[in-house]
Amino acid sequence: MLSVKDIQSVYFIGIGGIGMSALARYFLSLGKEVGGYDKTPTPLTRALENEGVNIHYEENIALIPRQVGLVVYTPAVPSTHAELVFYQQGGYPVKKRSEVLGIISNSSFNICIGGTHGKTTTTSMTAHILRHTGYGCNAFLGGIAVNYQTNFWSDPRNVAVIEADEYDRSFLRLHPDIAVISSMDPDHLDIYGTEEALQEAFVDFSKCIKPQGTLFSKYGLPKSNELRAGHHLTYSLDNTAADIYASDIKMQDGSYEFSVVMPAAKISRIVLHMGGLHNVENAVVAVAIAHQLGINEDKIKSAVEAFRGVRRRFEYVVKKTGLIFVDDYAHHPQELKALITGAKALFPGKKCTVIFQPHLFSRTRDLAAGFAASLDLADEVVLLPIYPARELPMEGVTSKIISDQMRPGHVVLLEKDELENYIRQHILDNAGSRQGNLLISAGAGDIDTLVQPIKRLIEEA
Repeated sequence: MLSVKDIQSVYFIGIGGIGMSALARYFLSLGKEVGGYDKTPTPLTRALENEGVNIHYEENIALIPRQVGLVVYTPAVPSTHAELVFYQQGGYPVKKRSEVLGIISNSSFNICIGGTHGKTTTTSMTAHILRHTGYGCNAFLGGIAVNYQTNFWSDPRNVAVIEADEYDRSFLRLHPDIAVISSMDPDHLDIYGTEEALQEAFVDFSKCIKPQGTLFSKYGLPKSNELRAGHHLTYSLDNTAADIYASDIKMQDGSYEFSVVMPAAKISRIVLHMGGLHNVENAVVAVAIAHQLGINEDKIKSAVEAFRGVRRRFEYVVKKTGLIFVDDYAHHPQELKALITGAKALFPGKKCTVIFQPHLFSRTRDLAAGFAASLDLADEVVLLPIYPARELPMEGVTSKIISDQMRPGHVVLLEKDELENYIRQHILDNAGSRQGNLLISAGAGDIDTLVQPIKRLIEEA
């Protein structure tokens, strides 16, 4: 088997991806030479360049290094990519990101957190608690932890907290000692074909847990009785039928106070400064993991209160009396539902406007009715064109297939360059009213590039 210690240089094809960049930072932390390719520069690739990574943005084999001990690629890169083909035909060790994570996690104590949504925040919370309390861990995150402005950190303790990605069945290469399954809602049907096949993959993920390991699964998941682990505990936001749940939940100024009830313990008066009741549920399982590891209860409480969230996960961009602006990565109907209901509960009475950019033609086609139902929870919706990511356009699949299934009169289809004027006329003119506005931008495409321009508009107004 390929050994990390024998590798001196690593090249990444698609280095700007959130999971790929975490791996790049891992090899950098070991003193390896790291380089890579991506389609376009982003704040993340610029950060990597500042950390010593050589990156180019042109698909060109003349620009790639020849002396490479390992080539890592993301499944989002097409199989015809010139650089990938060159390395494959040249006999270089070429591995998917998931294979490399599998190699890394083969000899560590692993906490692997999966689910079609909720996994990034739960992974970041868990890793943060272990770091803040001094327990220590290596963290491979699917988002940028605001406390540390990174998606990776290392520690001498041989414990890894890993976001377990179901895309391309990547998570089946991991070796969990502790695993979490937060959700199994239909997604990535371009990979799995059916909801049933996706659920079976999560059952297979549970079978990857080491013999005496522990599984925390959300209460009420499909196929729950088929999930396998040495120890299996369920968790919930507030369902007392679960093994672990929150009680005494109180909301105040966009924050929560609650207790976590476990089979043999209760930790009271935990404070979370992050919006959305779904994030209280994520905190419930993160606290339970830390408690199982034997971390002191007061240290756990201090860590949760210090957690500042994950970039683009219910991230407060502007928080004024007349206008609240939240940005979120939500790109699935259930995520949108949790985001909108959570935000409206925290800020009742404010007019809720959601700017949503659908992600992938296939996901939009498969889940259009669900998107429509979730977006109908808002008072006003702006739908941007679909972000294609790795896909080519599909005939008849546009954002209009969502709007056609929504309540008439409260949804508008706009191009990105029309958004600024719309916000001036429909959002900022109402910001000084008694009601005020709750503005939410959501999506997994490039809608994040609009966040700072929108923020500047608000501040100028």
